[in-house]
Amino acid sequence: MVFSKDESPVCDIKFSSIGPGYITGQGAAQELNGMDLAMKLHYIRNVYYFRSEVFEGLAIMDIKEPMFYWLNYGYIACGRLRRDDSGRPYIKCNDCGVRFIEARCKLTLDEWLESKDDSRHKLLVSNQVLGPDLLFSPLVLLQLTKFKCGGISVGLSWAHILGDVFSAVSYTNIWGQITKRHFPTQPLRMEHSMKENRNPKSPTTDLLAVKRVGPVGDHWTTPDNTKLETYSFYISSPEFIRLQTKLCGGKDHQKFPPFELICTIIWQCVANVKHESEVNMVTICKRDSKISFEGVMTNKAQSIKVVKTNISIKESSLMELGMLILNQGVDERNNIDDAMKPDNELPDFLIYGANLTFIDLSDAPLYELDIKGNTPVYVNCAIDGVGEEGVVLVFPARKDISDGMTISITLPANHIAELKSVLWNEWSLA
Repeated sequence: MVFSKDESPVCDIKFSSIGPGYITGQGAAQELNGMDLAMKLHYIRNVYYFRSEVFEGLAIMDIKEPMFYWLNYGYIACGRLRRDDSGRPYIKCNDCGVRFIEARCKLTLDEWLESKDDSRHKLLVSNQVLGPDLLFSPLVLLQLTKFKCGGISVGLSWAHILGDVFSAVSYTNIWGQITKRHFPTQPLRMEHSMKENRNPKSPTTDLLAVKRVGPVGDHWTTPDNTKLETYSFYISSPEFIRLQTKLCGGKDHQKFPPFELICTIIWQCVANVKHESEVNMVTICKRDSKISFEGVMTNKAQSIKVVKTNISIKESSLMELGMLILNQGVDERNNIDDAMKPDNELPDFLIYGANLTFIDLSDAPLYELDIKGNTPVYVNCAIDGVGEEGVVLVFPARKDISDGMTISITLPANHIAELKSVLWNEWSLA
């Protein structure tokens, strides 16, 4: 079925709200640390696709009922933003709940998934941002869309101030556990401090991982007007082996992990299409495996490393670029956190897209959302509110192709066509 440009296949949209089954207490509040506030302009938009049997025969109240219990454990995300006397934002807990959206799609699930248009996922998840009525803006929005065949998509819109992609995924997976009557022992909490010795504060001007914008006031949206477009493709396990061989020249002693391999290839490809400027600095974001963040929503579990070089990216060997990514990244988490301390003027930052940014989600448990024994047939992960330098996400592929990864690239729209050509001509990737 083909729809005109002005006709959306998603219709019959209804709004409601869902809150926790019990109240945590009068005036319960959650402070936000520096890294939380540094991520204020970014939003995570995940869409989970399920076959028809998952919710077959269930009325909407049957679907909502387990959510009341779920939100008891995730009550912080049900709150709304307030400001203290100094103007610093915090979350007033249990204030109005999460926004719930019902919709219908005129296509079948298979018809939808067969499309190569990456923008289609945006129709199945709210694109709402925080503000300008900051006091009334939900931090989390859920959209359930029913396809013509009975299949269902679950779209999660998550304000990044609550935590990173791993936090959002863990939060969603608790809902699945509760549908099977498996209840966590403790509510989710937010992390406040890193358990390590801290260096003195660094001046904000020294930060390379961020771009200062705004001030945005109470409307937490990216002020950049550059039109961005997303292009994604799949890389199988055999293709990773082929790419390794081509990059390393058959040197068995030198191999790159899959994520760093992708970073290396795409860094040079993007440099080749951005003729007007040298892409000599990138940001690498990875989950910190040294610290356990189980049961915690946090923005401090993800390293934010900047890799900078004066060499020409287009003329460099891929081996040289790969070694830079592996060995030369400088983690700026603590300095970003310090720049947002209460005794500083609170700047408005972009982190994703301030430089060309690579985010490793290859270990994110996207397919562990289990609704009464049913897992998604596909999950799409996206981040909104990114800067014009672009973002590359690497996340697990659909459930029946579990040996590979999905690569999602968001760049200014005028670079996408040429990037597709470079990826195909030089690497046979499409």
